[in-house]
Amino acid sequence: MNRRTLLLGMIATVAALLAADLARAHNCTCRNRDGSKYQLGQIACLRVDGNVYMARCEMNLNVSTWKKLSDGCPTAARSGAALTVR
Repeated sequence: MNRRTLLLGMIATVAALLAADLARAHNCTCRNRDGSKYQLGQIACLRVDGNVYMARCEMNLNVSTWKKLSDGCPTAARSGAALTVR
């Protein structure tokens, strides 16, 4: 087997492993305290220990986790014309 064939085989193997990791990551979800599930990339309003904030479901070191985006959560104003953050 020449070097080029060996190198191409190694590249194909690495590509297959990366594709398998990506496919597995798509099955990962984050859970809110109320038990609701969120797919990777989805954003939710979280209430934790009296704090309220917006967070996105992300992967960190092969573990799904919430990444804080901002304090407060948008709520609809009574007039229905604007959103406010509390």
